[in-house]
Amino acid sequence: MTPSATKHWWERDTTPGFVLIAATIVSFILLNGPASAFFHHLLEQQIGALSIGVGEGAHPLNLHLIINDALMVIFFLYVGLELKRETVEGPFKNPREAALPLVGAIGGMAAPALFYVALNTSEPAYLRGWAIPAATDIAFAIGVLSLLGPRVPAGLRLFLLALAIIDDLGAIIVIALFYSTHLIGWALGGAIATFVVMLMMNRGGVTALWLYWLLGLVMWGFMLISGVHATIAGVLTAMTVPMRNAAGGSPLIAAEHALKYWVQFAIMPIFALVNAGVVLRGAGLETLLHPIASGVALGLIAGKPLGIMLATYLACLVIKQRAPATAPQMLGIAMLAGIGFTMSLFIGNLAFGMSDLATPVRFGVLGGSFASALLGLIVLWFATRNAHPAPSALTQEEELAAKHGVFEER
Repeated sequence: MTPSATKHWWERDTTPGFVLIAATIVSFILLNGPASAFFHHLLEQQIGALSIGVGEGAHPLNLHLIINDALMVIFFLYVGLELKRETVEGPFKNPREAALPLVGAIGGMAAPALFYVALNTSEPAYLRGWAIPAATDIAFAIGVLSLLGPRVPAGLRLFLLALAIIDDLGAIIVIALFYSTHLIGWALGGAIATFVVMLMMNRGGVTALWLYWLLGLVMWGFMLISGVHATIAGVLTAMTVPMRNAAGGSPLIAAEHALKYWVQFAIMPIFALVNAGVVLRGAGLETLLHPIASGVALGLIAGKPLGIMLATYLACLVIKQRAPATAPQMLGIAMLAGIGFTMSLFIGNLAFGMSDLATPVRFGVLGGSFASALLGLIVLWFATRNAHPAPSALTQEEELAAKHGVFEER
């Protein structure tokens, strides 16, 4: 019996991906069934007379805003904790080990953006979505990879994980720089001041997590008003959480474990339920061939693997380091990185909101992600068909790392 067989169903790598697929299917049904009008009204109906923000940046408070600007902060907090852990105690603390996935991730973000821009230069308004195909969904990518079981080399799996984590960091930076509008100076100053206080708490040895959550909530409130997208507060909060306490324990790893299942089985599915579905009524061939849909899909399917492969092998030549796997295996992994889904949908929502352009965005993201998953699986299936299964080696590696607090068991 393999170690994965002894896990509870919610602990398996594939489960979050299947839950997201189920949420997407339900979203399609709700948006195209008899309850579509009620579902839309439920999401967009203003709660009382409440609004978020001031002046031109004010938005009516509704369920859609709560999910995208509040619940997703917790998702980014979780991603931020993972990023810090990998940087402080994980593989990223070694610059040489981090070089290949770092350069690969940069190439994997740049190439899809160029594909998108090339197909949308005729309409300047569409260019705001250039970052949509640049993102990778960690949960889906790792979940799809796990379908191949232990035949996938451990180094290849770690490369995809590192690539996706760095990709998420890049997406966070993009959101902060390019999708923040109507900046309010005093609120931005309040957010910065709160962040500085939290850093001082960290340096002063404060390890009580509830204090960081409380000040993180304050910083989120300032961010929400400031015009900088509020999800950035989640990442900044994660940066201040202590890695170790005086007894050698890890508040950060404890927080990450506490959030893991909430993020995977509540927050991400709820986001997919609200944002992944596409209204099929009136959507014809022109919608499928819309420049936005084509740019997003082509960026994910072709741009991602092309950018990752070129950048990674160029880095191998420069630093004289071997690739973590064979060329066909690397190609399969690069294709799986084209599964954008949650992050791509999130950036698409920031770029175009709930306008008429939301439909081609979703078609492009879902179509491109599905094709990337299928092509990646096919390539990896053939590339690893002669590989010798080694579940015990990977399990031992992860158990050893978990004992030392390097990363959580996956």
